[in-house]
Amino acid sequence: MKQALVTGASSGIGAAIAARLLAEGWAVTGMSRTSPRPAPMLSHLACDLADSGAVAAALEKLGPVDAFVHAAGVLRVGALDRLRIEDGQAMWRLHVEASVQLVAHLAPRLPEGGRIVLIGSRVAAGAPERGQYAASKAAMVGLARSWAAELAPRGITVNVVAPGATDTPMLQDPARSGVPPRMPPIGRFVRPEEVAALTAFLLGDGAGSLTGQQIVVCGGASL
Repeated sequence: MKQALVTGASSGIGAAIAARLLAEGWAVTGMSRTSPRPAPMLSHLACDLADSGAVAAALEKLGPVDAFVHAAGVLRVGALDRLRIEDGQAMWRLHVEASVQLVAHLAPRLPEGGRIVLIGSRVAAGAPERGQYAASKAAMVGLARSWAAELAPRGITVNVVAPGATDTPMLQDPARSGVPPRMPPIGRFVRPEEVAALTAFLLGDGAGSLTGQQIVVCGGASL
């Protein structure tokens, strides 16, 4: 049975990814501050991913895995004259530094043909009042492409799934009340299960030659 580590597995996109993988026969370890809903073949490592020491301690308890999905995220938005340095630092720590710490630990231990997926954002290309968030998500693309080139000789793929506005608790976060999400052209927000389906494909055998890519799931918002 294949084993996957999924961060942010207690809510939103991470929870949907964990559920999809479990349904496809994976064993999943969720890494998050709060426990996910119990399920067969789902285990949990309690960890604040913003704390590098806590991440290191959690990784010492982790057994072998075949795939890693970094789905944990935080969103802080605001116009240029209202930006807070600490918000940018929090997003950078979670999206970029945690990615580096986790992949640096896991990559040498992944088997031949292992899989890594980072959950990015359509906003990585830039969007008004989302500059700090966009910068952290754009950095994830640079990391993924670099790691993809480095790990390709071992058949390990690294990709970014970049959702647009997705119907998760983050969409209703009071911290973004002054910058409401934009409805995609399809007339509804992206569903977490749709992001999970693409992620599961990228972890499967059919995606063995797909690496170093950012795949945008945005309901037409990028058109």
